Amino acid sequence: MATIPITKRGAEKLKQELHTLKTVDRPWVINAIAEARAQGDLSENAEYDAAKDRQGFIEGRIQEIESKLSIAQIIDPSAVDAGGRVVFGATVELEEETSGDVVTYQIVGEDEADLKLGLINISSPIARALIGKEEGDIAKVEAPGGVKGYEIVKVSYL
Repeated sequence: MATIPITKRGAEKLKQELHTLKTVDRPWVINAIAEARAQGDLSENAEYDAAKDRQGFIEGRIQEIESKLSIAQIIDPSAVDAGGRVVFGATVELEEETSGDVVTYQIVGEDEADLKLGLINISSPIARALIGKEEGDIAKVEAPGGVKGYEIVKVSYL
């Protein structure tokens, strides 16, 4: 089975979600099902149906997280020494060629990606264009508005 890369922070976030699902959400939904059952006829009991649906979602998410964590390759970006190259976990400062806008992204796993926080998925077009490049290199990215060029200003491993 193939491993999936994830940062140390991302793995901790998944572990925290798993803990909450098992210790808070699962007991709550079990209690909600019991209360709905106590009301009698289950054939027309909307609370029972909703609680069973919620239980299915919770159990599915628990399975999904446990599966991801079992095949995760946890990478601590601060322990990476890639000699200035852009690799998984690297934080990259970029300058857009035409506008001069400066943006900073960290390349992370699928579950951690959040563009608003500057966290981009390793399989996104911009991350794929950056991987292996160094400071001073130009990365060409296929964007909906056409090809954009980004100069790599700084690469760090935080």
